[in-house]
Amino acid sequence: MQNSLFSLFYRNLFLTGRLFGALACSALLFMTSFFLPWLNIVPYLIFFVTMALLLLDLALLYSGRNRLFAKRHMPERLSNGDENEISIYLESRYGLWLNLEIIDEIPQQFQKRDLVFRTKLKARGDTLINYTLRPTRRGEYTFNLLRVFVSSPLGLIQRRYSFGEPVSVAVYPSFLMMRKYELMAISNRLSEVGIKKIRRLGTSMEFEQLKNYTPGDDYRSINWKATARQGNLMVNTYSDEKAQNVYCIIDKSRNMKSAFEGLSLLDYAINTSLILSSVALLKEDKAGLITVSDTAGACIAADRRSGQLNRIMEALYKEKSRYLETNFELLYNITRKTLKQRSLVVFFGNFESMHSLERQLPFLKKIAKFHLLVVVFFENTELKKLSGEKAANVEEIYIKTIAEKLVYEKKLIAKELARHGIQTILTAPQNVTVNTINRYLQIKSSQKL
Repeated sequence: MQNSLFSLFYRNLFLTGRLFGALACSALLFMTSFFLPWLNIVPYLIFFVTMALLLLDLALLYSGRNRLFAKRHMPERLSNGDENEISIYLESRYGLWLNLEIIDEIPQQFQKRDLVFRTKLKARGDTLINYTLRPTRRGEYTFNLLRVFVSSPLGLIQRRYSFGEPVSVAVYPSFLMMRKYELMAISNRLSEVGIKKIRRLGTSMEFEQLKNYTPGDDYRSINWKATARQGNLMVNTYSDEKAQNVYCIIDKSRNMKSAFEGLSLLDYAINTSLILSSVALLKEDKAGLITVSDTAGACIAADRRSGQLNRIMEALYKEKSRYLETNFELLYNITRKTLKQRSLVVFFGNFESMHSLERQLPFLKKIAKFHLLVVVFFENTELKKLSGEKAANVEEIYIKTIAEKLVYEKKLIAKELARHGIQTILTAPQNVTVNTINRYLQIKSSQKL
């Protein structure tokens, strides 16, 4: 709000500068006329013409009320980490062309202090201004007033309009990306966003339908009779096993507070958990959620009931990272109490060193004994980039060596987990969704669960 008021004062000062300049010029000519008497009439002419134009501009802009209408249109809730479209509708009831400056007082979380739109609006015309906002934190965001500054073609003064009331909007986990993956999953087009086509192993699955052959399909499933009838290659498709439990477990400890491209690791995990739950439900599996840190968090039993995805989304919306380490013994006890049958457990966490893994490995091995455990943890993309750069001096060699050591230790963690029969996904934060869904589809296809 303070930034908007400052901008308001600054713009008023700038636009009245034309009027001030005309008056200053008149005063200068008036003083000059003491030495050049024939200039006496010029400052008076400039002054009276300026005053006449000023009164005309006042009459044009301030005659009548509610001569301009503006309204902000936005979704009922915003999607975290995505570009959300906002629009401003403007309608003029003036009988002349207008120059407009629009200041939208967006939430302070965006830290945008220069969101100003300039446009022209014809007589009794309307227009629509579209822009996008990308939130990087869940929670309540407050949009304040919409300020519109109107000036006539004369441009001597401005009239200020204020529209709307402060309104709060909730920023939820990435439901826009979730819908995108839902559509891809329904139409079997997940490969378009990087999801691999997994070759099916074995033939124990039930026949589902015939479809046209697409690259990547197993040629052994070609139905030659249907191919002869249709005149193009047709393949048999089989339905996966259904009603399997898929749990997303999210570590909320301080290890998940690191931020990449504006989003914390916790938010990457939350967005991926929501999308994976959505895809699992579309595949007719049961989706569940557990969050944990030093204390127990949300716990939603796996189910396929109507509204299950909304329950998961509401739980994820409220989650916040904590400053203490995760209690893995508590996590193991929760899984033993909650997970009554063998399930796919996708654990989102972050291990920075072998020492941190060794302290928690006994509990991960116990969970993997009863369930199919997939551990998802994150590459440090900044360190990886630094380790690939050339060093020019001794200091840079030292920094590069440390970065390479830390990057290599992440790979050792993945190998150590795999050695104990625990599946791992070591991924860059921006690729976590695609890599996790790939692994889920691979597990479904290979019938490991």
